[in-house]
Amino acid sequence: MTALIVVGNPKPASRTRDAGERLATALGYDHQTIELAELGPALLGWGDPAAAEAVARAQQADVIITASPTFKATYTGLLKLFLDQFGNRTGLAGVVGLPLMLGAGPAHALAPELLLKPVLVELGATCPAQGLYQLDSTYIDDGSRDSWVEQWGPVLERLIPTTG
Repeated sequence: MTALIVVGNPKPASRTRDAGERLATALGYDHQTIELAELGPALLGWGDPAAAEAVARAQQADVIITASPTFKATYTGLLKLFLDQFGNRTGLAGVVGLPLMLGAGPAHALAPELLLKPVLVELGATCPAQGLYQLDSTYIDDGSRDSWVEQWGPVLERLIPTTG
């Protein structure tokens, strides 16, 4: 079982990355991380080798955690540029998608579910769990991740066992 965390924060080594990695660990997944900020201009065109390699890694993962801060009430343009690299309906076929967003307050708590999850589904990912929204100031110890894992972990375990 392989999990890939795709971090859409323009700032490398962000709380967004940390939240994604903490979620993967809480679910018991071995994981790798792609910092989209490191790809930068490679995402602006088609056919860039670095962007193509990142897309291939996402397509080969069992689980993709798309992690983004909340910008202007939605996910970042950086993440959008990455997701635009995939073909509709087939680009993430066979991959389980888990949308994760961090924000400053509860006003955008539905953003992962209403804005990010539909894009993942349109790209062919299966999204069997509710999107996770966490406050960026308290995500480490507020219990939101633990509650989410308690609710959705068993569903994910049935779909993608963490052990062979």
